Amino acid sequence: MYLNKVFVAGNLTRDPELKALPSGSSVCTFSVATNRVWFDQNKQKQEAVEYHNIVVFGRQAETSAQYLKKGSGVLIEGRIQTRSWEKEGQKQYRTEIVAERVQFGARAGTAGPTQEVRGGDQPGQEGSSAGGIEYPTEEISPDDIPF
Repeated sequence: MYLNKVFVAGNLTRDPELKALPSGSSVCTFSVATNRVWFDQNKQKQEAVEYHNIVVFGRQAETSAQYLKKGSGVLIEGRIQTRSWEKEGQKQYRTEIVAERVQFGARAGTAGPTQEVRGGDQPGQEGSSAGGIEYPTEEISPDDIPF
């Protein structure tokens, strides 16, 4: 059995580039940086950065180009592919991740998934509302839950 499956979670290093193929299908390219942190034998913290070239096709390419920006967090699920071509008599190679699924994370400069963004009132206060949600002012008893 053979398996070529990749998961990469990181941040975009540049804005996505959207192009159209001769067939009319969209293709979007961008790169993602991932960090690896470890401690060496001398207990010194070490860090290495890897850069991954990402290619997305079809409708997902259009959506990625529209919503992703440099610094955005992203989770990519796909497969590794190496292309080769000849340029000025030299064989060129490029290893890419062809995305099958792109999941958007927090945008640069905005609250991440673990951070909460709230209005002026805190839920649980009398008559409070946040983002247009009205919270009940009376206590809820476990006996009120139907299951």
